[in-house]
Amino acid sequence: MKIKRKKGYFSISAVSKMFSVHQQTIRLYEKQGLIIPKRSVGNTRLFSEEDIDRLEEVIYLTHELGINLAGVEMILKLKKQMRTMQKEMNKLFEYTNKQLDKETEASKQIIQTSTQRLLQIKQQNQEVPEPNNQKSSQTVDIDNWEIEYEE
Repeated sequence: MKIKRKKGYFSISAVSKMFSVHQQTIRLYEKQGLIIPKRSVGNTRLFSEEDIDRLEEVIYLTHELGINLAGVEMILKLKKQMRTMQKEMNKLFEYTNKQLDKETEASKQIIQTSTQRLLQIKQQNQEVPEPNNQKSSQTVDIDNWEIEYEE
């Protein structure tokens, strides 16, 4: 039996301690649209696991790599586009594989049908008697062959 686990949410103070950044920095990232935490009834920010993962990525890009917020925004947009394109490519790949399987199956059917038809033709040719109901047998005596050479 699988137990359903409730998703946990974190307050801005817990998140700021988690990443050792000032709460104001997190608010700035939210203002720039880099993170979008949910809000409680009392308008308190609630950070989900996904929000924390995204915040961790933003902090890495800004603090570790020194990328400015405009650059971070561009990187995040490009990553989203890449994920979308990857999904589209995967769908196209799956569709192409299905089409290839269909064509392979159709080719196998054609080959099987052609093979059966050729076997039928071969059997018909073997059953056809020669004219006058006589089977001709021609034997060639190779011992009496003479070979002429030009000089």
